[in-house]
Amino acid sequence: MKLSHVSESILREIEKFEIIDAHEHLPPESVRLSLKVDVFTLFSHYTRVDLISSGMPDEYWNKIHDPSIPLEERWRIFAPYLKMIKYGSYARPAFIAAKEIYGFDDINERNYKEISERIAAENTPGIYRRILREKCKIRVALTQQNRTDYDLDLLIPIMPLDTYAAVRSKKVIDDHASKLGWNIRSLNDYLDMVREGIERWRKVGVVGLKMSSHKYLPYNRSKAVALFDKIMHDGKELPFMNPLYCFLVEEILDIAADLNMVVAVHTGMWGDFRDLDPQHMIPIFGRHPKTRFDMYHLGIPYVREAIIIGKNFPNVWLNLCWCHIISQKLTCSALSEVIDLVPINKIIAFGGDYNIPVEKVYGHLVMAREDIAKVLGERVEEGLMTENEAIEVAKMWFYDNPKNLYQLKV
Repeated sequence: MKLSHVSESILREIEKFEIIDAHEHLPPESVRLSLKVDVFTLFSHYTRVDLISSGMPDEYWNKIHDPSIPLEERWRIFAPYLKMIKYGSYARPAFIAAKEIYGFDDINERNYKEISERIAAENTPGIYRRILREKCKIRVALTQQNRTDYDLDLLIPIMPLDTYAAVRSKKVIDDHASKLGWNIRSLNDYLDMVREGIERWRKVGVVGLKMSSHKYLPYNRSKAVALFDKIMHDGKELPFMNPLYCFLVEEILDIAADLNMVVAVHTGMWGDFRDLDPQHMIPIFGRHPKTRFDMYHLGIPYVREAIIIGKNFPNVWLNLCWCHIISQKLTCSALSEVIDLVPINKIIAFGGDYNIPVEKVYGHLVMAREDIAKVLGERVEEGLMTENEAIEVAKMWFYDNPKNLYQLKV
């Protein structure tokens, strides 16, 4: 991205920051080390969306990530589609990582074998620290993989709220009860057990829960009790959206507040994004003023709606995780409006939102730094803040705000 002189100056300062990565899906490093990695690792995760959208059949996607198939054959399948997606924001982190981590100016038919050899050679113990801590200057990253076995010096877990809320059958209840040593007879018993389960998470370093924005049904204890008793006795499975689920979601939100844990909320992008409209959360945000919510992805494509929610609810923060690789242009436009509308202590600049391709966290971070520098530089050029003030704001967004929201001891 071409930046003005002022924005370049701000970018150079941002690159010196230690940062907090406010959302990943990274598994423990041992998972990454167990895999056969190659050039197609750089085109895993979100790049799949663009490849499929460009016309790649699902069977081709599966083949290019099957290491039992010769690399040459997989490249032959992949190459025509790379031409279609290489200019998009989803693909850019792969090219940044290839250049800045592995030393290749491009990814093409002449060098894909050598890139694969280099990626495989670097897939050794310490890769997370080399990339996340040393290359990215990430102090800690919050990660959500439905597990807690992490080196807490680098990765701090967030756990899915639905682990305990999505009770669709007696088997789910029995499984939780068995793991925690409970005998569940009533909904009150189950709620007491859930509190203990979340307290256990808290004790092993979990700092937050994650949910998604849905059109939740009204809170109704009597309907929830009736459904709980029903599945305990007849063994039938409930649909995903039901009064018991919605009741448990809201009870767990109060437990999170009691335990001083943040609730992250996925909003907007993914599948039928109409189901994930951030506006679905407005009644819940209002009913739980003591719960701190970290609203992900600026609700893209419902950007202005998400920004107004962040403005109007003191308990809602706006997290730009994923945004920069969805679209840099969209994110920059949105950020200009965010500054107009939302107090600067409620903005979180970055979350890579990746799982296996840890290299792309760096690529995404490069893009995030550019976006923040560009928008703040424009503010300076318009006479709305000084350069020193812009750098101070950037530090808040990249470090202070996520640290304060999650009350991290870093």
